[in-house]
Amino acid sequence: MVDMHWALKLLTWLEVTFIAVIGLVLLSLAVMYIADITQNTHTIRKNYPLIGRFRYFFEHLGEFFRQYFFAQDREELPFNRADRSWVYRAAKNVDSNVGFGSTLNLNQPGNLLFLNAAFPIQEDEALLAAPVTLGPFCKTPYTTNSIFNISGMSYGAISRPAILALSRGAAKAGCWLNTGEGGLSPYHLEGNCDLVFQIGTAKYGVRDLHGNLSDERLAELAAKPQIKMFEIKLSQGAKPGKGGILPAEKVSAEVAYIRGIAEGHASISPNGHTDIRSVIDLLAMINHVRQVTGKPVGFKAVIGEKNWLLDLITEIRVQGIESAPDFITLDSADGGSGAAPQPLMDHVGLPIKESLPWVVALLEQAGLKDRIKIIVAGKLITPHMVAWALACGADFINSARGFMFALGCIQALQCHKNTCPTGITTHNTKLQKGLDPADKAERVASYQRNLTKSVAMIAHSCGLAEPRQLRMSHLHIINSDGFSVPWESVNPQPLLFTTAENRTSSGEASAKN
Repeated sequence: MVDMHWALKLLTWLEVTFIAVIGLVLLSLAVMYIADITQNTHTIRKNYPLIGRFRYFFEHLGEFFRQYFFAQDREELPFNRADRSWVYRAAKNVDSNVGFGSTLNLNQPGNLLFLNAAFPIQEDEALLAAPVTLGPFCKTPYTTNSIFNISGMSYGAISRPAILALSRGAAKAGCWLNTGEGGLSPYHLEGNCDLVFQIGTAKYGVRDLHGNLSDERLAELAAKPQIKMFEIKLSQGAKPGKGGILPAEKVSAEVAYIRGIAEGHASISPNGHTDIRSVIDLLAMINHVRQVTGKPVGFKAVIGEKNWLLDLITEIRVQGIESAPDFITLDSADGGSGAAPQPLMDHVGLPIKESLPWVVALLEQAGLKDRIKIIVAGKLITPHMVAWALACGADFINSARGFMFALGCIQALQCHKNTCPTGITTHNTKLQKGLDPADKAERVASYQRNLTKSVAMIAHSCGLAEPRQLRMSHLHIINSDGFSVPWESVNPQPLLFTTAENRTSSGEASAKN
């Protein structure tokens, strides 16, 4: 009897609870219905109360359904499934071989083909990459074997465990890590990897109380053995003509302290350096930073209008070869890991496939290609694109999103929010818990090593001992008819300087070397 009594009580409680829940649901629906029909902002919700709300829900889910159910392996943007899968396999150090033929359409205009040699390089003759020295006129030049490195991602834009994993992974792989414009955090130093310190337009990490460049801070940073070079950022691929954007929700107390800004307020950098308004100013800044730090200094820019680069070469001739930047980092309109306005993301700046060959031709014709090293970035996450960049004259390749994939990025397109589901671009500790720095460091290192080996494999197939021997003559591109033509036939090198000017510039460079 007692058991029956408690059973009846439990049943009554469940019935009351069920009725209460149903009542709350109906009340909520009624409130939403009234809200929909009385508002005048959203047409769909007013015309179709309650039902119209599903539009926004399905629109949000569509980003994920397209990726997993509808998009083909080679058609998704910004990165297709085939490229992402290659990075995931390389990062996990698993077999990247495929069977039954390529899924790449070899008749698709724009696809690249490398010309293999009849007699490829044997394994005992092969090299991964020869060492390259940057900053020959510096007190402390930088020499590295790495061709593939980690592009600028600020602490704040990405999380603490992500920075830790990148720092440790870069050290294991022997490549450099660019700090991004957000200053130097303890997590950049933790892995003891080579670092490139980026000086952004707000000069975070190297500014005084008034926001001006601080020689004292520069000297302090230069004294750190991990910092090998300094990069002055003029612009970046995601948003040429606009400074860095870090939303308020991502400006934690620690991020604010490192940057020297207020916690919880958006970090919006100026769209340009207030003390760099001409090529003369740019060279003055480069030489000042180089003199204070004793380390190689270059600049990063997205190429759009090109005449300023001609003016830069002219000014270098006036001031002497020592005044030249030690490197130029070319970013591409294909960039996009940072938060950016869509008009700039979609329609401003030249893609790397146009800017890289042009800048290389400029430096070669001016006799400065050996003096100024070229670093490129912009959707170069797979071996064939890195090999293409080397063939077009790049000395080094940087990647941000490739290493984000190595960390576990699923292309959720939420980098500019504080809601990244993989913990890479969020400061939400609940979302960060799945990102183990120790495990992800191994993946970062494996991705870098496997990509480098694959690029070398392409070079060896072309009969070359190492990747930097690749040239445009090793490249064909599919044209609109579906047939391949030499890359140089669709990307002819422009004559930017006369032969006499070339001889003069080369002679001056040789004399001063």
